[in-house]
Amino acid sequence: MTYNELVEQDLKYIWHPCSQMKDYETLPPIVVERGEGVRLYDKNGKEYIDIVSSWWCNLLGHCNPKINTAVKEQIDRLEHVIFANFTHEPAIELCVELMKIIPKGLCKFNFSDNGSASVECALKMAFQYQYQTGKPKKQRFMCLSEGYHGETIGALSVGTMDLYAKIYRPMLMDTIRIEAPDCFRCPYGKCRDNCSCECFEHAEKAFEQYAEETAAVIVEPLLQGSAGMRIYPALYLKKLRELCNKYDVLLIADEIATGFGRTGKMFACDHAGISPDIMCISKGLTGGYMPMAITITTQAIYDAFYADYSEGKAFMHSHTYSGNPLGCACALAVQRIFREENILENAQKRAVYLNNKLNERLGGFKHTGEIRQIGLINAIELVKDPRTKESFPSKARTGYQIYKKALEHGLLLRPLGDVLYFNPPLVITESDIDEAVNRCERAIFDILGE
Repeated sequence: MTYNELVEQDLKYIWHPCSQMKDYETLPPIVVERGEGVRLYDKNGKEYIDIVSSWWCNLLGHCNPKINTAVKEQIDRLEHVIFANFTHEPAIELCVELMKIIPKGLCKFNFSDNGSASVECALKMAFQYQYQTGKPKKQRFMCLSEGYHGETIGALSVGTMDLYAKIYRPMLMDTIRIEAPDCFRCPYGKCRDNCSCECFEHAEKAFEQYAEETAAVIVEPLLQGSAGMRIYPALYLKKLRELCNKYDVLLIADEIATGFGRTGKMFACDHAGISPDIMCISKGLTGGYMPMAITITTQAIYDAFYADYSEGKAFMHSHTYSGNPLGCACALAVQRIFREENILENAQKRAVYLNNKLNERLGGFKHTGEIRQIGLINAIELVKDPRTKESFPSKARTGYQIYKKALEHGLLLRPLGDVLYFNPPLVITESDIDEAVNRCERAIFDILGE
């Protein structure tokens, strides 16, 4: 089929995720034919720099030769097997490798097939743990405002972004919402780099009032992604760990988006030097190749489920593709590449280069409210007036207009509201960064003027 015929058939049959399909009348789907490194190429040969890692999961570049080889070798041995009472070498080896890098104290791995499923698993695990350790009143969950943990019903319940959850509220669990840190518009007039997390008082009040009925609190550690790449201090996470210990509330760290080097360390929790009781990982786990997620927990939580079958304490939770061998092979290849190619160290150098380049080119722009950064993740919050931090009118869809213009310039940007962000593969080069920033700058100026 020709390019136009493919687009026609796509629009005839496919309902794309997280999209108002009416927008596709003026911006039809782009038919991608191949990828290489940080670049995608459509069937007409047009090149795009994938600066958002295709929804934050492409960790080591498209069509990475070493991951490709791992998949090809595994597919001739075993493609899938039921993971109940059966196992396989790639899954076992993967757990051994992950034990070398995950926060201390985590040691039991429950496999699923996507990030939302991992969160659902964590919530059920926490609920059942509290019940089976003599605390049946602990049935609720705490979460941060503007949080995002996926789009299944349980995940939406502990996510608080109206964009995703508002319409479904009658279906959702009754959760306790803690006002999250908003360092760009800090109501205390502080700076994230040297504050004492005065905003933590909201968490303290919530625990004082609701801890007795709370099973767990779930957070995106240090980075609230879908909220606009909001970055908050590691001190907040340290204080939260202490508060959970004090009130016997489990801490669930949703590292789906922040894990595997995205924040400059292997996991965001490492910045704070803390270990959660349960950690959810996905996205970069397989380098963006295969859908796979893992919910990792402690020996103490695992032991609360370990009993004779007749006691009914087993964790009766499963997914058809749990522990898929192809996904495990990808994940093992990712870990080998991290070791062999000094990925984290090189990414840290590129992180400094990227942040400097963005500040140099866009830091003084008349509509730049803030350029915030953690690891290679950089977010440019565009505002109508930087002095007052007044936002653009939502109806203007300023970020969306820039997104469309960026596509014309060959840059896959996909902003969060009016927050433009760079979250590239960790293997991005300085020349790639230069070109991506150039294309981003042109798109912004095309819409907002120089």
